[in-house]
Amino acid sequence: MPIAPDPAEIFDRAVAEGERRLDQSLLELAATSFIAGFTIVFGIATLGVVDGLVEPQYGDVAHIAGALTFGVGVVFLVVGRSELFNENFLDPAAAAIDQDGSWLLGPLLRLWTVTLVGNLLGGFLFAFVFAVDGVLPSGSAHALSRTAEEIVHRPMRGMFASAVIGGALVSLLSFLLQGVNSVRSRITMAYIVGFLLALGPFDHVIVTAIHVFFGLLFDAAIGYGALAETIVVATAGNFVGGIGLVTFTHVAQVKGAEK
Repeated sequence: MPIAPDPAEIFDRAVAEGERRLDQSLLELAATSFIAGFTIVFGIATLGVVDGLVEPQYGDVAHIAGALTFGVGVVFLVVGRSELFNENFLDPAAAAIDQDGSWLLGPLLRLWTVTLVGNLLGGFLFAFVFAVDGVLPSGSAHALSRTAEEIVHRPMRGMFASAVIGGALVSLLSFLLQGVNSVRSRITMAYIVGFLLALGPFDHVIVTAIHVFFGLLFDAAIGYGALAETIVVATAGNFVGGIGLVTFTHVAQVKGAEK
């Protein structure tokens, strides 16, 4: 059985992956971000389908069943090596910290801005396709609308705290992926994190925004102002959890061991 890499080796792997992501051309970055946006919709739509089918007979068990299916969308992202906002926090930040004389703020800002916009565009456009009448089974629209309403009607502090947790969880996935050596292990890590993200549910700005957008498409009692507020609050929380809690603490762990 192979020995798991130590934190220093994981950090070196993260730096190499971060450099690859930061070196992408604008076209490549925009394309991979768009792909990630519509790929995660498979997980969200499947969650809605399962929730809608299970809830009438089994009640709250439907939430667990839906969370179990959502993880498939995260597996698609990880195996396809697409660019998901927040999942690309740790590796590029590690590369920036490892760079002598520069924090690479320009490349980091470019990466995260293009990723966020590309993810949202891809997700929203594909949500339109799923929302066409007759695509999803009966009950799916109600389940997705209910989730959207629950998201936007929470207190803002609750959404922010949930986004901190979601940001930490998805950035932790990045760290864990650098600690495994096989595709099977990567699939397992991706599925587990996807399940936990949906089980909370904890806010990831792209997933949460697409959920709310589905609600808009299915005539939930929400407006575009709520969608915009959700994106702003969830993005802020993801940064705190992904960069502040996970990335910097793992970097501190590695740098502290070097002294």
